[in-house]
Amino acid sequence: MARSVQSVDFLSGCKVNHLVAVHWGYLFLLRWVDLKHLHHALLDLPLFYQSINYASISKLVAGSYHYSNLKDLLGDGIFTVDGDKWREQRKLSSHEFSTRVLRDFSSVVFRKNVAKLAHILSEAANSNKTVDIQDLFMKSTLDSIFRVAFGVELDSMCGSNEEGKTFSDAFDSASEMTLRRYVDIFWKIKRALNIGSEAKLRDNIRTVDAFVYKLIQRKTEQMSKPEANLSLRWKKEDILSRFLQITGTHPKFLRDIILSFIIAGKDTTATTLSWFIYVLCKYPHVQEKVAQEIKQAAVEKEDDATDIMDFAANVSEDSLEKMQYLHAALTVTLRLYPAVPVDGKFCFSDDTLPDGFSVNKGDMVSYQPYAMGRIKFIWGDDAEEYKPERWLDGDGFFRQESPFKFTAFQAGPRICLGKEFAYRQMKIFAAVLLRYFVFKLSDDKKTVNYRTMINLHIDGGLHVRVYH
Repeated sequence: MARSVQSVDFLSGCKVNHLVAVHWGYLFLLRWVDLKHLHHALLDLPLFYQSINYASISKLVAGSYHYSNLKDLLGDGIFTVDGDKWREQRKLSSHEFSTRVLRDFSSVVFRKNVAKLAHILSEAANSNKTVDIQDLFMKSTLDSIFRVAFGVELDSMCGSNEEGKTFSDAFDSASEMTLRRYVDIFWKIKRALNIGSEAKLRDNIRTVDAFVYKLIQRKTEQMSKPEANLSLRWKKEDILSRFLQITGTHPKFLRDIILSFIIAGKDTTATTLSWFIYVLCKYPHVQEKVAQEIKQAAVEKEDDATDIMDFAANVSEDSLEKMQYLHAALTVTLRLYPAVPVDGKFCFSDDTLPDGFSVNKGDMVSYQPYAMGRIKFIWGDDAEEYKPERWLDGDGFFRQESPFKFTAFQAGPRICLGKEFAYRQMKIFAAVLLRYFVFKLSDDKKTVNYRTMINLHIDGGLHVRVYH
């Protein structure tokens, strides 16, 4: 059966007309978008998710619609392209994320930046001031991913690098203006006339490009010096240096692929950590249990640390591995508050979904990790409850779920390459902060809502009080 309804669209926040069709008891939302009356199927079941992310991978692509919206900022990066370009970047990126060099280097960066964040929080605790923890996470994760990507200290958290602050502001603004294209049907006209939001976007991208290309040129010159090839004289640890070492590719290629890394690793981790602190404030017994596990997991060197900075510098991989309850608590946060709440693909050619429902070339097929993480027939009657124990086996060890059920990192050939990278950063940050601080909402009666963006931001930030 089918009927027309009106509802609030998750991405745009605008009321749109949907055609609701029920097939074998499963709910689809079909709507017409864009000026070309593009069909859009919205799916929420693991079976269909597996189909669109694995079985039909050759028939579902990012598509020209996304490319048109994103290319000015992200160029031909991995999130905008398909086919051979996508496969080339996927292969190159997969190799880099699997190296021990990047793992060790990124861990050092995460430890240094969480120590800076802890210092700010300690001052707030001593002065009894509230802080917007989401804003601090945004700055800290940007500093981290930028250091890992380019090998440069941006220091947006402390604001000591004026040039870095200019880039950070321009990059955030450009990201926001790019998102607006999905709900502004006149953006191409504005771009042609260079007015309004498109004029602002162009200026911001110009600032971003000037900063990034300057870094690429500087790094290229450093890598070309004779002494750069001597062992231990030049550590090729950051992603840009390693790409230059193995590919020597065009600056535009490097700019596009590394900006994609930054946009993938900045807001996603920061928003997840923000929601994590929020749920810990709502469930103080979980916060206490996580803190106790962190203390118990610390080895002697960490446990004897004289201060926060010392502890942060010595958080080991072995200790992080012991923090199974923390891992579960982060995972249930991602289930309920996925960093990317809605995602979709375009049909490259006609295809048939598992229940026989046909999708045509040019149709957009979307899935909602936010909805899928809360559906009772997928997760049980307690689907909306925050229970880390759900993810632990009888011995207290973390128990994986199928990525086609737990969809926060996608699945199949397009599964997120930075999954372990993200978990490592979140666990290092959580281990240090929850070892030394207790968090409480500044106003526990205030309703916390998400903000309509590509990533699941907390609307208005997350204001908390911090206690030693």
